[in-house]
Amino acid sequence: MNPELTPLNVAVVGATGMVGRTMLAVLEARNFPVATLLPVASARSVGSTVTFRGEEVEVVSIEDALAQKPHVALFSAGGDLSLEWAPRFAEVGTTVVDNSSAWRMSEDHKLVVPEVNGEVIGEQDLVIANPNCTTMQLVMCLKPLHDRWQIERGVVNTYQSVTGTGQAAVAQLEAERRGEQGTGVYPHPIDKNCLPHCDTFQENGYTREEMKVHHETKKIMGDDRIQLSCTAVRVPVEGGHSEAVYVEFAKDFEMDAVREALAGFPGVVLEDRPEDLVYPMPRNAHGKDEVFVGRLRRDLGNPKGLHLWIVADNLRKGAATNTVQIAEHLHRAGRWS
Repeated sequence: MNPELTPLNVAVVGATGMVGRTMLAVLEARNFPVATLLPVASARSVGSTVTFRGEEVEVVSIEDALAQKPHVALFSAGGDLSLEWAPRFAEVGTTVVDNSSAWRMSEDHKLVVPEVNGEVIGEQDLVIANPNCTTMQLVMCLKPLHDRWQIERGVVNTYQSVTGTGQAAVAQLEAERRGEQGTGVYPHPIDKNCLPHCDTFQENGYTREEMKVHHETKKIMGDDRIQLSCTAVRVPVEGGHSEAVYVEFAKDFEMDAVREALAGFPGVVLEDRPEDLVYPMPRNAHGKDEVFVGRLRRDLGNPKGLHLWIVADNLRKGAATNTVQIAEHLHRAGRWS
C-alpha cells in the first residue's frame, strides 16, 4: 500500500471465523493502513483476543464497533447479520464490504472484483458486495478473454475445497481421515469421496452455488448475454477451489493470443507447461492471493471453443483478499482522503 494513504479505523465483523482470520492476515500481509482495528465476533467471543501485527487485540461486540463509526467494515459473518447490520453501519458513514450473499444480486448494490469492474463503485455506494469465491476466480480469467473475443456460452465444473464450508467441514474431513465417526456438516463422508452437492438444491435441479456462478458472472462482467451452466462438486481438499471451464467465443482466436491475454491480466498467473508437468493445483495455490490458470486447449469439436483449468485459494482471493482489495481500491480513489 501507498505509505501516504491515511490510516483508517477498520472493523472486521466475523473476525474469529476462518474468513475473518484470513482477512486479518491479508490486512497485515498487504500492509493496509490500519489506525485502529476493531475485531467483531459473537457475544461468546467478546473479550477474547485475535492476533494482529504481533499484538493481541480484544474482540468487541458489533454494537461497540458501530458506536465507534469506523471508516470501513469488512463483513464475513453470514447473510442474516449483514442484512441487519450493514445498513446501520452505512447510516453512520461507514463503508461496508460484505462477503455474504446478502447483497450480491441486489440491483441497488455493486458486486465487485476490483481488477474486473472496480470502476462501477460510486461515491454513493456504502454497502459493496463481495462475489462468491467460485465466481471470483472464474471472472478473473474470463474478463481478458471476453474483452477480446466475446464469450457467448460455457460450462463450468468446480472442485471445491472443504474450507468453503467452514471450520466444521475441515474438522469432519480430518476426523474421517483419523478413522473417527461423528456428526458432520455434509450428508455423506467427504474423505475419499466427491459430493456433487454444494449448497441447497433448487427447483431447476441446480444448487444455489451453481446458480451463483450463472447470475454473478453476468453482473460482474456487465453482460447478460454470457450463458454459463455449472456443476459444483465438494472434494476432500483444503488448499483452494479448482474449476474446469469450457467457453465458446463469438470471434476466432489464436492460442498464443489467449495465453498472452491471461498472462497480462493483473492477479492472474499463467501455469501452462504440461510438457513439464506445470499446471495449477490447489496445493500450490494455498495461502496465495493470485488466480492460477493452465491446461489451455482449443475444443476438439468447436474451433471457437476453449478449455481452461483455474485454481485459487478460496479463503484468500476467493474471499478475504478481494474484500481487502475493494477497500484498497476505494482508498486509492480518495474515499477517505
